[in-house]
Amino acid sequence: MIAIAMGNRPTLPDLARAAGVSVATVDRVLNGRHPVRKGTAERVLSAAEAIGFHGAPLLRRRVDAPTLTLGFLLQKPDAFYRRLGADIEAAAARFTEAKVRAIVEYEADISPSTTAERLLAMSERTQAIGVVSVDHPRVSEAIERLKTKGAPTFALISDLTAEARAGFIGRDNRKEGRTAAWIIAKAAARPGKIGIIVGSHRYLCQETAEISFRAYLREHAPAFQPLEPLVNLDDARFAHVATLELLARHPDLVGLYLCGGGTEGALAAAREETKSEPLAIVCNELTPETRAGLVDGVLSAVISTPTAQIADRAIEAMARSVTSRAPEAASQIVAPFELFLPTNI
Repeated sequence: MIAIAMGNRPTLPDLARAAGVSVATVDRVLNGRHPVRKGTAERVLSAAEAIGFHGAPLLRRRVDAPTLTLGFLLQKPDAFYRRLGADIEAAAARFTEAKVRAIVEYEADISPSTTAERLLAMSERTQAIGVVSVDHPRVSEAIERLKTKGAPTFALISDLTAEARAGFIGRDNRKEGRTAAWIIAKAAARPGKIGIIVGSHRYLCQETAEISFRAYLREHAPAFQPLEPLVNLDDARFAHVATLELLARHPDLVGLYLCGGGTEGALAAAREETKSEPLAIVCNELTPETRAGLVDGVLSAVISTPTAQIADRAIEAMARSVTSRAPEAASQIVAPFELFLPTNI
């Protein structure tokens, strides 16, 4: 064992020498950056306790922490969901209460039956699941089956009505819709018609945002007329066509609220149709395309999900649901959304 001079606080290199490993290995054990063999981790812990290393209690928690495999079923791998997936993997790596392996998968086919099948298949490899999904009885049935198997399922980004879900982690969609209405009412050149484009009303996040959008205008800006929503199935091509048709049908349109996906298509249509008065447009998620829209003055504002915060809260809640000895009530975890304007990007 390495001798440490009296009065000197053992350092990371001292611990590495005492354990017979590299400083990089000690760092991996201490910070959980990468997997380390259990025997190596225990040798580092024993050396830390023997030389009085100040981080020994943290090392003990790291070595004794349970190993968890958490699954995440996200939507099609566009810029937003790729960012969310990367933030989930980063959150899993830095989580200290357990050794977490995050399995992140993307699904282009968002039909309820496919989502239900993917959930059941993922449960064979994971202990808890976070899912972004439309709200549908088939999805609810799958979540009920997973609960019976002891695999808690959390709704991410968009809540679900499934009674068996373990919780929800996402934005406050009511505030989101009301904020979008406030911005358009302030940014529009004059009162008039406002178009609304949603991906699908089966996403509760979009349904709630649209209802709240209308409620704010009814209460505080009655001179504005929200039109019936158009559905684009979160597809940029459909969004492009829907926006062009909306502009052609309503030449007096003053605003546009995009509370679903397919934003790139709607932005392309807005760029193509030149109007004497620019539209006040609000959409979701800061991506390279929406950032460019803000810079060019096509967009008035972007309401964006704090994906890193959502990822941290999801890992924490899902890990707790697996390791807790007593059953917990469904959790409702709401992260404040981010608001981007042409002035703060």
